[in-house]
Amino acid sequence: MEKYAISSDGQKIHYKESGNGSTTLIFIHGWLGNTEWWTDQQKYFSSQYHIVQIDLAGHGKSSVTRKEWTSAKYAEDIKAVADAIDSNEIILIGHSMSGAYVLEASLKIPKVKAIILIDTLKNLDESYTEEQAEEALSQYGKDFKYTVENILPQFLFAEGTPLAVKERVQHEFLQHEPELAINALWPLYRTDFNKFAKQIQVPVIAVNSDASPTDIEANRKYLKDYDYVTIEGVGHYPMLEKPTEFNAILDEVIKKLIQ
Repeated sequence: MEKYAISSDGQKIHYKESGNGSTTLIFIHGWLGNTEWWTDQQKYFSSQYHIVQIDLAGHGKSSVTRKEWTSAKYAEDIKAVADAIDSNEIILIGHSMSGAYVLEASLKIPKVKAIILIDTLKNLDESYTEEQAEEALSQYGKDFKYTVENILPQFLFAEGTPLAVKERVQHEFLQHEPELAINALWPLYRTDFNKFAKQIQVPVIAVNSDASPTDIEANRKYLKDYDYVTIEGVGHYPMLEKPTEFNAILDEVIKKLIQ
């Protein structure tokens, strides 16, 4: 069922609700994504769990009129949906940039029992200066289409990424106005998420691609209870690239967290 919650700044946050179970899995997409990125997971897990898929502000069917783009606002988007649903046990599942936002959101949602990160926050010691962030984002402003089609692929896709997934992701990226796309990404570079990580008391498990390494020791300096598993032969979108294998891995992770 498709619904809307109202975020702290009045943005309408679209979400889809399905399935049954005492545990709620809230899936949050990465940059320029949408609820449909989790379709295979919704089909697989809805017989076991209460499933919620969110469109953050600026994405999918949610409002695009946000004036102030911050990590706190994204966290409030997630909280608004968590407050609107009926659940006593929530697992937040954040992909890419939303891995950072679920850390912050979890501190505002008492019913969160665990966090699952999808190919994100592989080394919490890594950081960007304002200048480095501006340089990276300036590419999108110069020629958004060219950057999406010719520069981003080397960072987002692996040799084994299916062509259909590459084309889908690029097509969906290009449905966004460049200015909105840049504004939507800025909070990821402007926020110190380690301060939130240090406050988290619930278990955090990541499902990461082997396309780049995960520094478990760096992450355990900030997250008290952190671990990760690897899915091989995929790029940045394991839930789209190898959904069957990803679902099996995620299933095991969830069972470990709620046992």
